[in-house]
Amino acid sequence: MRELFVYYRVRSLQAPAAREAVLALQAALRQQHPQLRARLLRRPEEHDGQQTWMEGYSTDPKRDPAGIDETVQADIEARAAVLSRFVQGERHVEVFIASED
Repeated sequence: MRELFVYYRVRSLQAPAAREAVLALQAALRQQHPQLRARLLRRPEEHDGQQTWMEGYSTDPKRDPAGIDETVQADIEARAAVLSRFVQGERHVEVFIASED
């Protein structure tokens, strides 16, 4: 199953507004793509007044075993432009697949 992980930095002072924006983005994405699962994580420590955040995107493997396809990924990345005012540096997009035993 193909999953998407996106990490970036946010200024700690902007964290509440950034969190609200990310959660709104993820809600809109889930409405457009009902199979989508979305999470927002952050590292517990802060450095130089910044936090490291990670968005995770996946699907239910029983209902959609392929996971995040390129169309959904492109939509996630395009809609994430609304977060640009909060992101310090770049958003790094990583794709992982489930390890098969």
